Amino acid sequence: MDNSVIIGPEALPALGELLHRPAVSRVFVLVDGNTARQCLPLLEKQLPADYKLIEIPAGEEYKTLASCDVLWGELTEQRADRHAVLVNLGGGVVTDLGGFAAALYKRGIRFVQVPTTLLAQVDASVGGKTGVDFQGYKNQLGVFQEPAGVFIEPRFLQTLDPRQVKSGYAEVIKHWLIADADAFNTNRRLGWLTDDWTPIIRASVALKQRIVAEDPLESGPRKLLNFGHTVGHALESYLLTQPSREILHGEAVAAGLVCESWISVQHGLLTAEELDKIETFVFSVFDKIPFVSLETEAIAEFALQDKKNTGTTINCTLLQGIGTGVFDQPVTLAEIAESLRYYHRLQA
Repeated sequence: MDNSVIIGPEALPALGELLHRPAVSRVFVLVDGNTARQCLPLLEKQLPADYKLIEIPAGEEYKTLASCDVLWGELTEQRADRHAVLVNLGGGVVTDLGGFAAALYKRGIRFVQVPTTLLAQVDASVGGKTGVDFQGYKNQLGVFQEPAGVFIEPRFLQTLDPRQVKSGYAEVIKHWLIADADAFNTNRRLGWLTDDWTPIIRASVALKQRIVAEDPLESGPRKLLNFGHTVGHALESYLLTQPSREILHGEAVAAGLVCESWISVQHGLLTAEELDKIETFVFSVFDKIPFVSLETEAIAEFALQDKKNTGTTINCTLLQGIGTGVFDQPVTLAEIAESLRYYHRLQA
């Protein structure tokens, strides 16, 4: 197997061919409650007859070591050896968690990603990042481990409700903001609805692959892909501590795009006019996330655990104009809190 990315109607047949090779001793398929029902039927004819299905509950709250324990237990009970392959069929939770668990089981078995959400297709499944949440912090535990392949079938997007599709679109906007001003300016006039996501998926995957190839372990330019995520992860982590206030990853990232664009203006990197364009585009797609001003300090505190930090310095990716990201920009906790207050005032 290689770590290629195949996009389009040929993706699942190509996966089927790989899984039937003699070098594969056994195939395991990780799903959540949603993908077991909605997506597995599209994949099943490509699987060997003796494949083993492993199901975890759907939702970010299950992206934990406890879910890994369930997966590892099943692999152990079934006597999966190092020639087994784990197929991760799902969104970012399944692909992140499945890749992480596979990387640790018997010091590593092969896994393939079959992303079923727009977010996973354009971002989470590509690039070899795996991980789980820990003690309330997003992706606090994880390893870099390239999958044996990524197989992207856009038809899976037909199983999603509009909110889930929008969530993935936040990562597409992020890609445009850090590296493709022309695409940003074109698409902000067209709106987010489309009958065919394939060209957008291909362009986003190609952009991410270029960046990852230059910096596989995120010591430099790969940090550009974290734009919107310092504040976004802080907001998502905070709201995940309150089960009654559900939030999707892309919704938090969308808020982070606005907040970190605002910080870019404060650092003299982005103009107020560019910020206005970004805000207008983001809010044409996403509803504003409700929180009260008194919560901003508590939300900002979560940024102290951001993986890009150096000691007590919060390193952020900012924009030096639309289409040009700059990484390792030190920001203060006070700036993050103030950016959240700025976002909150926009809700009025």
